[in-house]
Amino acid sequence: MRVAIPAVNPGGLKAVRSDHFGHCDLFTVIDLDESGETVNIENVDNGKHEAGGCMVPVQVLKDAGVEAIVVGGMGARPMQGFAEAGIDVYFADRNRFVTVEEVLLQFIKNKLPLMHPDQVCRGSGNCHH
Repeated sequence: MRVAIPAVNPGGLKAVRSDHFGHCDLFTVIDLDESGETVNIENVDNGKHEAGGCMVPVQVLKDAGVEAIVVGGMGARPMQGFAEAGIDVYFADRNRFVTVEEVLLQFIKNKLPLMHPDQVCRGSGNCHH
């Protein structure tokens, strides 16, 4: 499985995860084997997120062959885009899991839930996705 976690520069396992996947510096992308062991780690640059550009990260990750992303929140439009791209969206509380490595460990242990459409940010201004 190929999983992406939004991260702050310089990326990698020790990086702080980004609160806003659409505006993250980059994505740390981890390839896991069938047993959940890490076989490869790379950083994938995020595209420019301009006005209305919330679908840019969806395309970047689709092009990178990502199968899952773990976020702390997300709007409805990218959530739909990830669904259409066949990329599963998982939720990890940004207050509990600060680094990419912490998020990854919870993902490997199957401790992170799939995000549901009723959890998306509704644009109230207090979402930090």
